[in-house]
Amino acid sequence: MRSHESHGSLSHGSHGHTRTLLWLTFLSIVAAGATAALVQARSTPPDVDVKIDEWMTPSKPPYPHDPAVAPDGAVWYTGQRANVVGRFDPKTELFKEWSLPTQNSGPHGLTFDKNGHCWYTGNAAGLIGEIDPQTDHIREYKMPDPNARDPHTPIFDRRGILWFTVQAGNFVGTLDPATAEVKLASPPTANARPYGIQLNSKGVPFFDEFNSNKIGSIDPATMKITEYPLPDAAARPRRIAIAADDTVYYTDYGRGYLGHLDPKTGKVDEYASPGGPKSRPYAVAVTSDAAVWYAETGDDAHNMLVRFVPSTKKMQAWPIPSGGGTIRNMDVAKGDVLWLAESGVGKIARVTWK
Repeated sequence: MRSHESHGSLSHGSHGHTRTLLWLTFLSIVAAGATAALVQARSTPPDVDVKIDEWMTPSKPPYPHDPAVAPDGAVWYTGQRANVVGRFDPKTELFKEWSLPTQNSGPHGLTFDKNGHCWYTGNAAGLIGEIDPQTDHIREYKMPDPNARDPHTPIFDRRGILWFTVQAGNFVGTLDPATAEVKLASPPTANARPYGIQLNSKGVPFFDEFNSNKIGSIDPATMKITEYPLPDAAARPRRIAIAADDTVYYTDYGRGYLGHLDPKTGKVDEYASPGGPKSRPYAVAVTSDAAVWYAETGDDAHNMLVRFVPSTKKMQAWPIPSGGGTIRNMDVAKGDVLWLAESGVGKIARVTWK
């Protein structure tokens, strides 16, 4: 073929030369198209395979509410109905639980400070607790305002200040472990019910207002709260996750959507959950590949784990082996391992994927 084309170009002068250039141009276009297709294929995240392992907690009654991964890789959880906080070591598969000093304190959310101490919210007793796992000592911090009766979800910032939501009390607060000082701020919206809370890369807390169609943020220096309205008045954002670009994903429990807010522009995108309007999206997290994972809890007996890929807008879903009985929160461990608390069936679960 090449010999024939070469001979033709010599025999017919400029006409043959033109044909050769056209042929080479065609091959270049084909090659460029193939390269573009290859780049597109490589940049599109493929479907993943998921494995879910579950362990029954020893709590009596077993009702793990929130999970959190400690600095040493252990997984902690709040045993809400048993009034305990528990620790699970994935390497040994051993549990340890701490009975809490205040009866019926309703432990809810938990997080860790830089020393590895576990901090939890006493949702039914108006307090925040601190557990030193080395000494087993538990210290409690009472809310200074009786209206702050139900601390909900806690998280530490880089300065070592604990931020937390107060749902029915309608506050976002801080606790300084060095001084035990608690500060509280109320959102502009009455009865907004601040719920999930996360920090962006600049240390700014964002939180859901579960009784309204708004996401809130709070200035760490002034504690001034800014609200971001969501397009649909029926939206009920429950849990929140921050992406690497500081945009905000939230689960719209009321309407069956995964939402995405850009705080810089106020732009909101919504994605219908696979389970439909009554799927009740709840726990949510973002892994290092930018995928968003969340739980559908509309059917207590058949919770679903959903993975959303922002670049393709594609969703995958898997059933929880034991049903889940409402997965209220999840956390991400090293290696993008997900940990879930399956409150209604008394289990914690590990999700690995590839």
